[in-house]
Amino acid sequence: MAGVLSAEQVRVETFTGLRLTQFSRLLKTVRERGGNGTMQGRPWSLPLAERVLLVAVYYRTNLTMRQLGPLFGISSSTVCRVIQRLRPLLAIEPASRPADAADRLWIVDGTLVPVRDRTVGASSRNYRFSANVQVIVDADTRLVIAAARPASGTTADAHAWRASSLAEHCHDVTVLGDGAYLICGMVVPHRKRPRRPLLAGEKADDAAHRTVRARVEHVIGYMKNYKILRDCRQRGDGLHHAVQAVAHMHNLALTS
Repeated sequence: MAGVLSAEQVRVETFTGLRLTQFSRLLKTVRERGGNGTMQGRPWSLPLAERVLLVAVYYRTNLTMRQLGPLFGISSSTVCRVIQRLRPLLAIEPASRPADAADRLWIVDGTLVPVRDRTVGASSRNYRFSANVQVIVDADTRLVIAAARPASGTTADAHAWRASSLAEHCHDVTVLGDGAYLICGMVVPHRKRPRRPLLAGEKADDAAHRTVRARVEHVIGYMKNYKILRDCRQRGDGLHHAVQAVAHMHNLALTS
């Protein structure tokens, strides 16, 4: 395995956005989750390292399966089977309640991801058929804490938040959100009301709030360097698995 990874260092770093040590940690996680387990039928034509690399390259570049096949010396149908088999195993680890929850600050925001599956997305405000994905980020470390299952692109952020299970991760943690998350138990900006201008202190609070909340937008922007989140052709749970895997790889890139 080490020989395979050493020989593929340039390809790993160029096509996945991960350094070799980071990719090794991803590979270890997939192996521990049973990625190398036996299956009925013929054995895989590629070792596990190559298969994990294939999935990471797919998420990073969004190449079609016909394009990926020649790169790895396999058929497009085998590429499809590899992705279907491994994509759940690349998911981000479920977040546990931090010991210093009272001192932590998390930020939540939703983003629209263009999709092809009409059962997942809807024609939304970005003028594309999209899904709404809610993401929680740690304000200090920029690590992704959790990401919800995609909702329809026409779903308001507050409704998508309430319908998700993300609130379960946020007990005793201060969570920041924008004005779309009113009455969701978060710290949100002060609202402008008719004939009542904001006070100077409220304006200062909102300015500080925007400065901190911008961090979640930066993280989402980094996640969208993985082009699968710019135009997801996967159907069913494909987008959900892609978001979870991209969040995992983003966290590896920050912590390794």
